[in-house]
Amino acid sequence: MPVDNPIKDPHQPYEDVMAMLLGTFFVALGVALYTHAVLITGSTAGMALLLNYITGWGFGIWFFAINLPFYYLAVKRMGWGFTLRTFAAIGLVSLFSELTQGWVQFASVPSLYAALMGGALMGIGMLMLFRHRTSLGGINILALYLQEKHGLRAGYVQLGIDALILLVALTQLPLDRVGYSVLGALTLNLIIALNHKPGRYIGVS
Repeated sequence: MPVDNPIKDPHQPYEDVMAMLLGTFFVALGVALYTHAVLITGSTAGMALLLNYITGWGFGIWFFAINLPFYYLAVKRMGWGFTLRTFAAIGLVSLFSELTQGWVQFASVPSLYAALMGGALMGIGMLMLFRHRTSLGGINILALYLQEKHGLRAGYVQLGIDALILLVALTQLPLDRVGYSVLGALTLNLIIALNHKPGRYIGVS
């Protein structure tokens, strides 16, 4: 028996705000775990972490700066609403990642736990943002664009690009750090791939 298409129930402004605050906080907490364990992730966040380790400058500064060139693609392909929400989310992650260093102190965190829990926190945070038509810039914008226009799952697109970034990390980090980072990247992207399939959830803001 055919099933009627679900009626679109647009997100209310307060729902978008709550999702953005919680999503960006989860991502920032995941980044804090990764920074403590000296791990790497993919996308622009991975680039920012690498530059953080190399230069000593904060993750938040690099993350905000690296994403600036991608706003043109966001405006052109996804519209001003998506771009402004993404700009706000990037700003919040940059801010929260710096503040979290003073809010949370890790005495001892096993690398495996940091990789899996950090990846899970970032994946859940990004999923919340995706469902409210928001991203964390950079490769996320490209992944969402390919999903909306061509039906490619955002998580799988992200996974392929992340693999390239992890290969670059081999030149900067010990092999075991990269190995744990791969587990974290798999956790992050599987959460998105399994929970953000085309046609299963329509986020309208």
